Amino acid sequence: MRKITVLSMITLDGVMQAPGGPEEDRSGEFKYGGWTVSYGDELLGKVIQQEMRPADYLLGRKTFDIFSSYWPQHADFWPAINEGTKYVLSRTLEQSDWDNTVFLRSLSDIEKLKQSEGTDIQVWGSGELVRLLLKHNLVDEFRFKIYPLILGDGKKLFDNNAVPAAFALTESHITSKGVIIACYKRDGEILTGDIEI
Repeated sequence: MRKITVLSMITLDGVMQAPGGPEEDRSGEFKYGGWTVSYGDELLGKVIQQEMRPADYLLGRKTFDIFSSYWPQHADFWPAINEGTKYVLSRTLEQSDWDNTVFLRSLSDIEKLKQSEGTDIQVWGSGELVRLLLKHNLVDEFRFKIYPLILGDGKKLFDNNAVPAAFALTESHITSKGVIIACYKRDGEILTGDIEI
């Protein structure tokens, strides 16, 4: 069985829309595109380079459109995204000029992919897809970069439909500019109880 890892840049209030630039995703009249840009440092750069290791990728349609218009021309920076298989959940797309692209039609296709043999699967961006995966208990690991910002408006990573699950912190760092890098892996069921006073 393959592990599904969600990699996401989020604000303190959970916004994940358009972290990379003003024109990345302007839907909903979002005006803060590129909110991560002023927070880069050496540590963050090293972590991101490590996360760009070879993998297969599961992408939502909107993220795929953004990636496919950019990464084929920038293979020198992230060769793995061009070489790895891109699995794209879409009801309408059937073909792409981007090498190694496979289209999935349904949640069932994702479940079959997860059960198959092969390398681990990374999910970048793809908020709607991540919420679908959480609703059906299919996320094994999170790799967050949490930025010290509150944007109020914008697409959020989480909604109220996720299957409750516990995660364990397996790695963490804080950059010189206050970005919290946190990696969480599945860790069984949620434990509840009473606080003793």
